[in-house]
Amino acid sequence: MTLGEGSTPLLRAGRLAAGPGVEVWLKCEGVNPTGSFKDRGMAVAVAKAVEGGARAIVCASTGNTAASAAAYAARAGIEAIVVHSVGGPASSKLAQVRAAGARLVEVDGSFDDAFTAAEELAERDGAVVVNSTNPDRIDGQKTAALEIVEQLGGPPSLLALPYGGGGNTVAYAKGFLEAGYPTLPIVPVEAADRATTSASAIRIPTPVHRAEVDEAVARSSSAIVSVTDEQIAAAWRSLAREEGVFCEPASAAALAGVDLLDLPEGMRIVLVLTGHGLKDPAALDRLPGEGS
Repeated sequence: MTLGEGSTPLLRAGRLAAGPGVEVWLKCEGVNPTGSFKDRGMAVAVAKAVEGGARAIVCASTGNTAASAAAYAARAGIEAIVVHSVGGPASSKLAQVRAAGARLVEVDGSFDDAFTAAEELAERDGAVVVNSTNPDRIDGQKTAALEIVEQLGGPPSLLALPYGGGGNTVAYAKGFLEAGYPTLPIVPVEAADRATTSASAIRIPTPVHRAEVDEAVARSSSAIVSVTDEQIAAAWRSLAREEGVFCEPASAAALAGVDLLDLPEGMRIVLVLTGHGLKDPAALDRLPGEGS
């Protein structure tokens, strides 16, 4: 079922200043087959759905899950049904879905409304839901944590990542737990205004994994950090202009969050960049401070 997902680069970011003597690394998940981290979990979820006899999968999405589900369903020869809110996903992500032949269903309202509709469709049509509520998705995505430990030759001091629905935070926590690092600090970074953020990939009003994320954060004695769209935009520009790494805006939330922390000297931190910049090229004209 593979499209070549995983084994993504871990790059040393020598020009990003997260604090005196702080070593910064970038886990570049945008080089996965459809351009985001979703492919890790989708490969497993679709394979297990086919193994169970499913003829279709369904998901609600802000864009990246949709693109991944459409691609892996095409690979498996089954139907994909994608539910999204009107005006929610970036047009480039919807182009990926259409190219792969998935069925698109628009709903008025937020991502929460789209998720409710997806569950109803799955029940009616006998399809398998492949959102992160599917445990097979989490098992696929946890491989990124295992890769980081292997690539660094040990665990980082801290990991920061964007926080939308929370599935990826849960997956990293599970991966580090299984690797023997149950208390490794994980910092989920959310948009201050979840419902209207310009970072569309994390524009999720109600995180479905909120309780599990809270548990993981408590276990590692870390904290959830909230950042503004202006802070996300500044971090996004820094990644591109200081390190040459073009990511989608939501990915830059990890750096924006770390910039607000007081990190002690000698730390080695990993920032998870969840999607490629070409997933949302319109951000160049939309984000605060752009267009110059």
